[in-house]
Amino acid sequence: MWQPAGVEISEVDLVHVVDRALDGMSCILADLGDDGANGRPDLPGANSPYAIVTHCLGVLDFWVGQCVAGRSVQRDRDAEFRATGPVAPLIERIARAREQLAHDIAGVDMTGPLAIERDHPLRGQVRTRGAALLHAYEELAQHHGQLELTRDVLLAGRNA
Repeated sequence: MWQPAGVEISEVDLVHVVDRALDGMSCILADLGDDGANGRPDLPGANSPYAIVTHCLGVLDFWVGQCVAGRSVQRDRDAEFRATGPVAPLIERIARAREQLAHDIAGVDMTGPLAIERDHPLRGQVRTRGAALLHAYEELAQHHGQLELTRDVLLAGRNA
């Protein structure tokens, strides 16, 4: 696998880019309010903003909490996409996830192996803790964009 020499990602850098994605998600949820955040665009398979953010928190728990930090995480990925509820507690969960992220990656060896069982199917896909952290950020950035588009579609439907 190609890896550029001398490229390092610090804990501060990672927390910064993750915070930007989570800030954007929190703002979108707050702007949409409870009804808007639980709405789904009239598109096949579309998810609500609430579900998208719930899924992102599951991504952080699994990829950072379990794969990097070695915390035991119970996750129901399918339920994340069915999640509904008021916005305020979800925004509070985002704030707690930020704190947990900083704790989980403090002093992490980015080149170290994943903190999961040797026979786990992900071992062949993602080999280091640094790669797991990059994947977690990749998912957050992707879903932040999805959330922005979902918000725009929902707001356009309100104004039609």
